[in-house]
Amino acid sequence: MFLIGQYDSPFVRRVAIAMRLYGVAFEHKPWSTFGDADKIAPYNPLRRVPTLVLDSGEALIESFIILDYLDELVGEAKAMIAPHGGERRRDLRLCALATGLGDKSVSLVYESVLRKEQLKLWVERCEAQVSGALDVLEQERAAVQTPYLFGDRIGHSDIAIACVLRFTSEAHPHLYSAARYPALAAHAARCEALPAFKEIVQPLAPPKG
Repeated sequence: MFLIGQYDSPFVRRVAIAMRLYGVAFEHKPWSTFGDADKIAPYNPLRRVPTLVLDSGEALIESFIILDYLDELVGEAKAMIAPHGGERRRDLRLCALATGLGDKSVSLVYESVLRKEQLKLWVERCEAQVSGALDVLEQERAAVQTPYLFGDRIGHSDIAIACVLRFTSEAHPHLYSAARYPALAAHAARCEALPAFKEIVQPLAPPKG
């Protein structure tokens, strides 16, 4: 199977890190949604990443769907999320907050590099959404004293938050800082120290307008 997308995307990176932690072998196609859209289109008509193409030829799109497949592939005992119940719902909520934060951070990057005159109302809205999500995630992480959000074992929400924090800190340092979000900063540092995070990483390279 092969994974399409560059690792400066927090969504591609979270999938790749999960695959590495699961021990699932894959080939990496570092195709850009801008420069390599025509390569991506046969596998994903939306020309979005991540896209995971299975050995059968089936193409899975969106990180949530890909991770759901991987969880099923490795089985409940190894999956990095509870199989059901309140813990699973809370984990999914944190993942949704993190990926929503990522979406808005990406939108702000596109707004700054692709639009000659930024739309002030849209920028302010996105920045408010980014700050709001960061505030809630900081509260959630500060309330947990275990190494990871759900105990001693890393999970999908841990990975998603760390990946999005790296992207946001590189793209919008005025919105995220360790001083303002100490619990999140400590969480990100713990995750980024892991071998899989060190291996699967790429400095942000925004598209050129």
